[in-house]
Amino acid sequence: MIQNRVVLAMSGGVDSSVSAWLLKREGYEVIGLFMRTGVHSGQDDHRADHKKGCCSAIDAGDARKIADKLDIPFYALDFEEDFNQIIDYFADEYLRGRTPNPCVVCNNWLKFGKLWDFAQSLDANYIATGHYAQVLPSKPKADPLQTSSIENNSGEINKATIDASEQFELHRGVDPEKDQSYVLHGIRREILPHLLFPVGRFTKEQIRQIARDAGLAVANKPDSVEICFVPDGDHARLIRERRPNLQTAGQVVDTNGQFLGDHDGYERFTIGQRKGLKIAGEKKRYVLEILPETKTVVLGDSDGLKSAGLLAKEVNWLIDPPDGNGFPCLAKIRYRHQAVLAHICSMENGLTEVKFVDPQNAITPGQAVVFYNQSRVLGGGWIEKAI
Repeated sequence: MIQNRVVLAMSGGVDSSVSAWLLKREGYEVIGLFMRTGVHSGQDDHRADHKKGCCSAIDAGDARKIADKLDIPFYALDFEEDFNQIIDYFADEYLRGRTPNPCVVCNNWLKFGKLWDFAQSLDANYIATGHYAQVLPSKPKADPLQTSSIENNSGEINKATIDASEQFELHRGVDPEKDQSYVLHGIRREILPHLLFPVGRFTKEQIRQIARDAGLAVANKPDSVEICFVPDGDHARLIRERRPNLQTAGQVVDTNGQFLGDHDGYERFTIGQRKGLKIAGEKKRYVLEILPETKTVVLGDSDGLKSAGLLAKEVNWLIDPPDGNGFPCLAKIRYRHQAVLAHICSMENGLTEVKFVDPQNAITPGQAVVFYNQSRVLGGGWIEKAI
């Protein structure tokens, strides 16, 4: 591998554009890559809510302009077939009564899967993205569960030669409002030494200011929406287009089985939902269960949302996995959730049990649970059910 060569995923946004500028400033040989997904035809650039998608033709053009300005090689590759698998996963999870997280799956399959494969084909030693997270070297001889948050706000990117014996850790980004470590928990442990997150040491406003100072035209470009392949925000429409022959209409009932009304598709609901239920009555009700076998949606009061713990499957560990006794940590059950104290342990059936110190609301099958020690990501997996 060529030691200072890095393949950077460029989306045409400010974060990846500034990443390119920072990497080049630090002396890396940067190669830009735009991932064409085939899901946009430009309609997202005229949305009524003024939010942006990503991976459109306009975004590709913006990424290429930044690459030209910085004089770095640029490739636009077709990942439509791979991305179609992510959309299928998204639709099928809703039809199983679960709430998917396509950003995590995209990171696992594409950005840190296919991107790493492409980088290796170019003899690159690193891949980089515009995520707000950090990869930091472990403190010598430190217990991974006692390692404190490593502060580094200098903005300098560590370009030290990789020692195969040195351990690396995934940490939160410096900006708590933009931290994206939650969606990165599925990264394979062995590629941590080869990851660079240039913007992770900055706040969002600092990144926009760097872009302005550097004369990058995307400095004030709006952030992309979370689900890039649902530009109109109507995920139920997309599911019906992907699975047109399925019949998902059914009944809405309370926890006693009392009929409350009809619904036109259980894929429109998620655990904890209160708005848009279309059920008459002054009492506040929340979605407690989605039962795809009977196409039934169960509503109840807020107390019914509380759970003492959960079971997670397919946990990806960025440390040595816990033994049967487990250990305490912080656990985060969705992207905007404040991580809370919990105890986790591995079970013989391959699942991981998570018990919270305080009961948590709206634990949602299909979402990710991610484990932390202070700022460090220990691992994470998919929520199977609340317990």
